[in-house]
Amino acid sequence: MIKKKKVNLRDIDNHQHSGEVSDDDCGSCCGNHESEKSSKVLSPYLPAIISFVLLLGGIALDIFNVLFFTDWVRVVWYSIAYVPVGFPVMKQGWKSIVNGDFFTEFLLMSIATIGAFAIGEYPEGVAVMLFYAVGELFQHSAVTKAKGNIKALLDVRPKSATVLRNGDMFSVAPEAVKIGERIQVRLGEKVPLDGKLLSEKASLNTAAISGESKPSTIAQGEKVFAGSINLDGVIEVEVTKEFKDSSIARILDMVQNATARKSKTELFIRKFARIYTPIVVFLAIGLTLLPYFFVEEYIFRDWLYRALIFLVISCPCALVISIPLGYFGGLGAASRNGILFKGASFLDTITKINTLAMDKTGTVTKGVFKIKEIVLHADSEESGESLSEKDFMDYLMAIEAQSTHPIAKAILEYKEEGASSKAKDVFEIAGKGLVGIVAGKSVLVGNKALMVANGITVPKETEAVVESIVMIAVDRKFLGYVVISDELKDGAEAAIEKIRKTGVSKIVMLSGDKDAITQKVAKELHVDWAKGGLLPEDKLNEVEKLKDISGAKVAFIGDGINDAPVLAASDVGIAMGGLGSDVAIETADVIIQTDQPEKVAQAIQIGKSTRKIVWQNIALAFGVKALVMILGAVGMATMWEAVFADVGVALLAILNAVRLQNMKWD
Repeated sequence: MIKKKKVNLRDIDNHQHSGEVSDDDCGSCCGNHESEKSSKVLSPYLPAIISFVLLLGGIALDIFNVLFFTDWVRVVWYSIAYVPVGFPVMKQGWKSIVNGDFFTEFLLMSIATIGAFAIGEYPEGVAVMLFYAVGELFQHSAVTKAKGNIKALLDVRPKSATVLRNGDMFSVAPEAVKIGERIQVRLGEKVPLDGKLLSEKASLNTAAISGESKPSTIAQGEKVFAGSINLDGVIEVEVTKEFKDSSIARILDMVQNATARKSKTELFIRKFARIYTPIVVFLAIGLTLLPYFFVEEYIFRDWLYRALIFLVISCPCALVISIPLGYFGGLGAASRNGILFKGASFLDTITKINTLAMDKTGTVTKGVFKIKEIVLHADSEESGESLSEKDFMDYLMAIEAQSTHPIAKAILEYKEEGASSKAKDVFEIAGKGLVGIVAGKSVLVGNKALMVANGITVPKETEAVVESIVMIAVDRKFLGYVVISDELKDGAEAAIEKIRKTGVSKIVMLSGDKDAITQKVAKELHVDWAKGGLLPEDKLNEVEKLKDISGAKVAFIGDGINDAPVLAASDVGIAMGGLGSDVAIETADVIIQTDQPEKVAQAIQIGKSTRKIVWQNIALAFGVKALVMILGAVGMATMWEAVFADVGVALLAILNAVRLQNMKWD
């Protein structure tokens, strides 16, 4: 029986995460950024609906020249239409002034619409503010959609853990579970903490944290990550990390804070808007008053109207809304595809990469040794008969069963039940191999140096083998060897071609594995050049050399553990398999959660799509605003054109940014 225990869970969803487009960025005039209860779904739209109905009614009464609709009645009617959408803007503008921020879009819109009322252009004053409010509603909807991918990640956060204590099961907060404790996860539940599987096997859905839709089958003793969903029966897990150090907690923290690192474009636009807005206000004042000294028939009302149009057009909403939204959309789209950028700045930087350096083991290869070939020596005989592969492997497995080396593990996978014989008196000769007794016979298992040291002749054919090779001799007689190699990841070669198509002109391989193996893998993948036998500091030196080449922008892909120094030094550090590596999350700029090399090309494509949309919005906003601004200054544009130049362009820019949410990258 599970005993329920009340606990206070920290609600991550209530945290203000900087990955959101903030109210300051969006210029929200209606306060619509706070989530509403379902019973109040219409509340954000009511002010706009009321103003819209009253505006249409007023225009109709004007057109049909209804007798009572004159003078003060007309002023009151349009004032009532103005208040629902105008008051929130003016209130926000006043708050900004109190906080020391005088020149904001709220001030521009307030001055422009109040000015329109002052010169008797009531319908236009209401229309400007109404369309501004409608634009804010569209923007709110766009931000909500963009938040969807991040919210999906936040929802992955487990809310409780069922832990075994003193023979009973207790439901507690994940934060209350300690390392080493045993937790139970039932069918359909989320794994609350990182751990080691105690059950025989488990089928887990890791889509929400890795982007991988295919369920993962985990064997006893293997790692299990928090946020995975149990798909098959009840499983038990031994906790290996506290919740604050778990993969899902650290990924959530990284995603929540991703947009804290603004791109250079975004930072420039924000600074530009703060300088640009006061300039616009003073230009509008000048446009109203200066013509008095240069124009013969100066009419104050006409020049004030032009200045008001100028103010509406010049409102920087399209820029300060759509550009952060564009980068936010790019970050969300990337996370949906199992790619985590640590900030918008890296979405920009990755588009400039022209040189790619990569590690070999665990990056383009699986990092798991497998038996590639078993070669029995032609002259090997036992009791006058040729040695069978089964007997050969029995000797080898009996000795390797005493070793913890990764190559030993690969050999022991040859037969599930292990060797039929047992080895004794096994000892290791450092750098050479193992020696022991199997079935009363002296057995040597290791490299060529071990064989030569014991006076055993090794066939010359072994010199042509570049992969790792394990030789065996029994009673000082050479029996044969096993070739052990790491396998290329599925689609590794295709991934390199995709990366080249994104504009990366030079691809190199830097590996700690021996040079012969590195060169062989590099040849299979058609990379430009490769070096093996490198220590971490050697890799760092090679990347520094690449960066010294004029115009080079270098990205490095590694496993995030041995490659931490070079990941930090490169222009963009990309970690493969970030879920299992703490160092990857700490050091890399981009993390490929699914461990798939082709995701690197996808990351570059997402960066380029984001940058393209951002610059499209900048060109659209400046182009249309400049044109209508000039027309307004010379009296060829009305307030209606100004509304399109401001709100219309902002809406188009927002819709353009939202396209990122629906894009697909191969």
